[in-house]
Amino acid sequence: MQIHVVRAGESLWGIAQAYGATVQSIIDANQIPEPNRLVVGQALVIPIVGSFYYVQPGDSLWSIGQRFGINYVTLAQVNGINPNQPLAVGTRLYIPQPPKTRAETLAYLEPRGTSVSEALLNQAREAGPNLTYLALFSYEARRDGTLQKPPSQGVTQIANDTGASMAMVISNLENFSFSGELARDIFQSTAVQDLLFDNILAEAKRLGDVKDIHFDFENLPADQRQAYNNFLRRAVEKFHAQGYTVSTALAPKTSDSERGPWTAAHDYRAHGEIVDFVLLMTYEWGYSAGPPMAVSPLPEVEAVVKYAVSEIPASKIMLGQNLYGYDWTLPFVQGGPYAEALSPQRAIEIAKRYNAAIQYDWRAQAPFFEYYDEQGRAHMVWFEDARSIQAKFNLIKQYNLRGIGYWKLGLPFPQNWVLIGANFDVVKK
Repeated sequence: MQIHVVRAGESLWGIAQAYGATVQSIIDANQIPEPNRLVVGQALVIPIVGSFYYVQPGDSLWSIGQRFGINYVTLAQVNGINPNQPLAVGTRLYIPQPPKTRAETLAYLEPRGTSVSEALLNQAREAGPNLTYLALFSYEARRDGTLQKPPSQGVTQIANDTGASMAMVISNLENFSFSGELARDIFQSTAVQDLLFDNILAEAKRLGDVKDIHFDFENLPADQRQAYNNFLRRAVEKFHAQGYTVSTALAPKTSDSERGPWTAAHDYRAHGEIVDFVLLMTYEWGYSAGPPMAVSPLPEVEAVVKYAVSEIPASKIMLGQNLYGYDWTLPFVQGGPYAEALSPQRAIEIAKRYNAAIQYDWRAQAPFFEYYDEQGRAHMVWFEDARSIQAKFNLIKQYNLRGIGYWKLGLPFPQNWVLIGANFDVVKK
């Protein structure tokens, strides 16, 4: 699989010719609505076997082989060159397709209102073949042990049709916010917990094909850390006996000394011992109420991963990833208008509309651009593209993580699913 960044004056026909692909295959892989109008800086997935690399100053066959995980002698043989001769800058080398690694994938699905929209169901259909788990968000735990259920019409059928397993997401949401006090009430009563677990089991059996019970309890008081661990131990005992796995969502942090309201009660080491797997919520550095920046900048994400693997077996860790970006109106004012969430597809359309060249931040490993709207207001957009996603996939492989989990379906990002197929053999349960 090749990732190509569009340069000024390029056309799909010329790009296809350069890589031995067809124009239609590129259109399909990237779902390009206007094939004759590309954006400078736009990253395209080219659906070919293997990829090409252009030699840069300082490169050697050995260093290129190290980068792509291939022996330098093999690389020389594939390209018909002498392994002992220096490489000329600009030489194009063919890089064979590396073996795929096995990975589990999860995507949250959050229906709003009283029914699941057809648009959301279509997103689930597209993603389903590349998912281990389709995670229905969320079943809101109540203080009396009952569950507030989300709409689920059609979701189980899509999971069945695409080979994805259902995960039930249990949250401490109350009135659209994560409630630490609600969680405290549940943690302090084993009778309430028993009723909650019974209601979860009943709903899991009603849905059918549920494989995992996923707890997303956030904004917990620091003094509830041990209580949450004990709650999870009881949940695991209950659900394992019925054949279900148990997983949790963990707030991102880089040490156990962090005592913020979102991190203090999330005990990485204990979760690693108690539950079957965890999902690191490694996104929202750039968020709707904050200043413009990448949503999941790679160095910050990797710092969380480094800490996580020191406390939790890597085989139990899913990397969290956003499927969206944000459009900020400038200048940013704290407490001012929130940034607008948008899909990668929408971001490209905005860049095209306002003739904005897409740039790439190599530190954050994320694309961005600026534009002015019809009212003369400046905007900054940070989003995801094939390059930023591939960087996260490389991180998963580097640390031998279990896989990746996405927040959330609903904003189209076709390149992501193409790249999953190129990088991983997705585990099906």
